[in-house]
Amino acid sequence: MTIRVPRLLSRRRILWIGGALPIPFLLGACDDKDEAPSASPTTGSATPPQGPATGTSVATAGGGSTASATATASSPATSVAPLEPTPACGDDDDDDATLAQTEGPYFTPNSPERASLIEAGVTGTKLVVSGFVVGTDCQPVAKAMLDFWQCDDAGVYDNDGYRLRGHQFADDTGRYALETILPGVYPGRTRHIHLKVQAPGRPVLTTQLYFPGEPGNGRDGIYNAALELEDFRDDGGGKAGRYTFVLQV
Repeated sequence: MTIRVPRLLSRRRILWIGGALPIPFLLGACDDKDEAPSASPTTGSATPPQGPATGTSVATAGGGSTASATATASSPATSVAPLEPTPACGDDDDDDATLAQTEGPYFTPNSPERASLIEAGVTGTKLVVSGFVVGTDCQPVAKAMLDFWQCDDAGVYDNDGYRLRGHQFADDTGRYALETILPGVYPGRTRHIHLKVQAPGRPVLTTQLYFPGEPGNGRDGIYNAALELEDFRDDGGGKAGRYTFVLQV
């Protein structure tokens, strides 16, 4: 099966056949080179979860880090409705790889595998992020690992436990979906989510996702419009958006 992707970077338009994806999955993040550890209080449980690990991070030449994903794919905790493929690739920049960005100081390895980051004690506006992971040839990357982390609705990261942290695996068509909350605004940054994406056995892409229309976008030195969520909208009392990640595979 070929997953077809529209323009991805220069104001990528991800055109979906059918309605919005009504499935919880996950997504997370919030920090950067401007985020000093001393400015982030911590919350949440300090007990590591049982299950697969996403590995430890190692420095890369680009100044970010990589995570060696050692977990094996397993069925997500929630069921996912079928999603129609996107239109054919045809634009010159359809196969441009997703931009890498800094990891920031608050990545925690060995996050739990889960499709939803919403748990007891997590408050805020519900957010569902969904899309595909594909290669530069527009082919789906089956079982790609996506590891998300973010701050809570008050702009605070949990650095003691795994609140608003988790990883999942794309299905055989490269599709993923994340249920989380709209992250708060971390001091000195615009609203954002951190993540790592990795094709099985290949290098890790570390990057961030952003939200269109945020007042802080123009003041954030790391923000890049190519990493904004597409089709960002109100959805059943919460928010929803889409993004297709393109890996160099």
